[in-house]
Amino acid sequence: MAEFIRARSAEQKEQRLDQIKDAVRRQFATRPYHEITLTTIADELGWSRANLYKYVCTKEEVFLLLTADELDAYFDALLAALPEGCGLAPDVIAEVWAGIANAHQEYFRLGDLLSTIIETNVSVERLADFKRAYYDRVADMRERLPQIIDMAPERVEPLLLAIYYHAVGFVSACWKNPLVAEALETIGHERPQLDFRAEMRDFIGMCLAHYAR
Repeated sequence: MAEFIRARSAEQKEQRLDQIKDAVRRQFATRPYHEITLTTIADELGWSRANLYKYVCTKEEVFLLLTADELDAYFDALLAALPEGCGLAPDVIAEVWAGIANAHQEYFRLGDLLSTIIETNVSVERLADFKRAYYDRVADMRERLPQIIDMAPERVEPLLLAIYYHAVGFVSACWKNPLVAEALETIGHERPQLDFRAEMRDFIGMCLAHYAR
């Protein structure tokens, strides 16, 4: 087992958390959520579980941190691609937004676990930090979208939620779960070929039309 050196500064603690998140990202890319445990995380890092507990108490805390990172990346991409005064037509906005959603499918894949699993086993302090960050990004979009499309600010959050929950549901259908593939093969049913980006483009376009003034 690699030598473990406990973090002494805030910067070192952040580095340890980054190591933990990177280990979980690698595992989540190749195995289902239920197969990832604090033991598998510690083993990949070459740490003991006791050392891992110095930074997180549950695996859900790690997944909440991952979701926060993905949330920031998703909204940063939206704000960069839809700058103030860009003058894009709604159909172009839908195309751009769908491309960003497609590039950030991990955010929506984590969202499939967020409310039912991740948020049920974390500290209230970590959850409050996550919710604060989320609503800060909603506020950014509430300010930005009415500047580029004829939409009342109070309609922005329902729009974001509609797109988010559709993407969460659809990314699950697109994700190649080997157990599902085996079950479908057993019953002789061919898995449908789904295009996440095209589906999101059409849905976002519909939502923009619905939530605009």
